[in-house]
Amino acid sequence: MVAQAAAITTSSSHLLFSTSRSLSHPSPSQLCVFDSRTLVPYPNSTNTFKKKRGGDGLKCMAVSTASDAKTKKSTFEIQTLTGWLLKQEQAGVIDAELTIVISSISMACKQIASLVQRASISNLTGVQGAVNIQGEDQKKLDVVSNEVFSSCLRSSGRTGIIASEEEDVPVAVEESYSGNYIVVFDPLDGSSNIDAAVSTGSIFGIYSPNDECLADIGDDSTLDQTEQRCIVNVCQPGNNLLVAGYCMYSSSVIFVLTIGKGVFSFSLDPMYGEFVLTQENIQIPKAGKIYSFNEGNYQLWDDNLKKYIDDLKDPGPSGKPYSARYIGSLVGDFHRTLLYGGIYGYPRDKKSKNGKLRLLYECAPMSFIVEQAGGKGSDGHQRVLDITPSEIHQRVPLYIGSVEEVEKLEKYLA
Repeated sequence: MVAQAAAITTSSSHLLFSTSRSLSHPSPSQLCVFDSRTLVPYPNSTNTFKKKRGGDGLKCMAVSTASDAKTKKSTFEIQTLTGWLLKQEQAGVIDAELTIVISSISMACKQIASLVQRASISNLTGVQGAVNIQGEDQKKLDVVSNEVFSSCLRSSGRTGIIASEEEDVPVAVEESYSGNYIVVFDPLDGSSNIDAAVSTGSIFGIYSPNDECLADIGDDSTLDQTEQRCIVNVCQPGNNLLVAGYCMYSSSVIFVLTIGKGVFSFSLDPMYGEFVLTQENIQIPKAGKIYSFNEGNYQLWDDNLKKYIDDLKDPGPSGKPYSARYIGSLVGDFHRTLLYGGIYGYPRDKKSKNGKLRLLYECAPMSFIVEQAGGKGSDGHQRVLDITPSEIHQRVPLYIGSVEEVEKLEKYLA
């Protein structure tokens, strides 16, 4: 008779019954481990019970069953972005400061997603009436999204300098407590599509702190020309990026991130209000049959690029030409290319000598992501991540996508 017994069951191990008094008539046929699926005898040479010193009883031991290792992941088990970041921090891949910065960016993206979805209801469609530093008309949501992004980064207390595509100059963050990461971002890429409810997105990149070139913050939080040159020196080429990512606002809100260890995709679950891991270690196909160029500018391109596009349209021996897909939103076009393969391009032309995409805010972060996924980003002649910026809002041509497709284009432009 057992006077006292307890059984504790976990997913990976189980405890034997423990008792202060011996079992009556113990025999080899009796079992001392309880599990809902498995009963395991105490492992000794005679398959009988051993006695504790100072009294009869059973010893306790942890037992793992082989079936546990094969147990399928629960359908209710989810991995949130926050939990994923904490795991990376525990593994020493990123530090606590960087975890906070990325979390603040994800919070900004959630807010912007809500604003985009309610744009027509909240009267946030149309032009604001102002022109940004690049001479482009600012949409109402451009301005609001920039404020949201900047506010979240400031309040994180871990950013030293933030640089936005919508701002004339980078901004030194006075509220910085212990971190001074440099964050560059395009708060709302593809905002010209807002009124038509087409895919838009936010793009960001994070550079490491650099104590050798910190802004001297006075009453004015903006930087003078000397300090602008300083931020360019700090940012360096895209090779120095620690983190890059984008958030796409479409039929679902998708947050794609790399911390230099592969590319991961998280989807915003409206039930929980959290980004949930949906794709791990995304790999772009080495080749693809989709090209994404704005062919409205075809007549403004140089002859080598025209020849390349013409050849893509030639059915050739296979009888199937490449398919043309162009949304007009870098995030949307890039995300499709990342998943399906192919090439996205925004070349220079007679009107825009260096193309229209910004190196710091768009080209470098996207190139970092695509390389982490096994793809390639090029300006047609060299790797985008090798280009050292000479000014804050520098533009460069961009060809990005599957390795074989980008290399094929480079041969045409060589």
